[in-house]
Amino acid sequence: MQARPLASQGPSAVNRASEVPTDVSTRPQLSADPRSSLGKKVAHLRRGGVLPAVVYGHGHDSEPIQLDAKGFDDLRRHAGRNALVDLKVAGGRARPVLLHAVQEHPVTRRPLHADFLIVRMTEEMTVDVTVATVGESVAIEKMGGTLLHLRDTVQVRALPGDLPSSLELDISSLESFDATLHVSDLRAPDKVTILTDASEPLARVQAPRVEEEPVETAAEAAETEAAETEAAEGEGEPAADES
Repeated sequence: MQARPLASQGPSAVNRASEVPTDVSTRPQLSADPRSSLGKKVAHLRRGGVLPAVVYGHGHDSEPIQLDAKGFDDLRRHAGRNALVDLKVAGGRARPVLLHAVQEHPVTRRPLHADFLIVRMTEEMTVDVTVATVGESVAIEKMGGTLLHLRDTVQVRALPGDLPSSLELDISSLESFDATLHVSDLRAPDKVTILTDASEPLARVQAPRVEEEPVETAAEAAETEAAETEAAEGEGEPAADES
């Protein structure tokens, strides 16, 4: 039996089809609990594998929360910077939040605290994204130069769902020590606007340092010559008679 087209099935069938939910989130899920420990008291949470955090934004009062530290590490590894996740606190309704800031231990780089910003998916945001270098530079590979990162991040604006974790900078055009790459050389997706000035320098290659031979001055050369002449004359004189 040949199936009839949807349009011929009547208004009721069309309405039922349109009622099927299509807005299914594919964002990572993160669960948290309300946090009562504040200030220095959070140290015992960290020792127990719990990460203290806070969530705020869009009229929502700052709310102290706590979450599993290992689960947070897994999220950062897979989602990267500017990660957009669905956050549930105490099993409540999931809210889209942006991983806004992470405080790390200065030595171990272990997360100490995290800030989550509540976002509206239809409202553009301004954030900093990392500049990630790709490709190979002749000035580095064959001429022994060193890549200098003149700027690590740039500011962009986009909808929360379009925010990149990084922007790629192709360094293959750095073929000499005089070449410099700028913000205008970045690859940005169509839905992302770069706000940092396009003329800002991002990277260049520094020439290898060459150790110069010490240059002898005229005075030093004269002293050396006099010393050599005196030594030669001393060698030509007969030894004194000690008897």
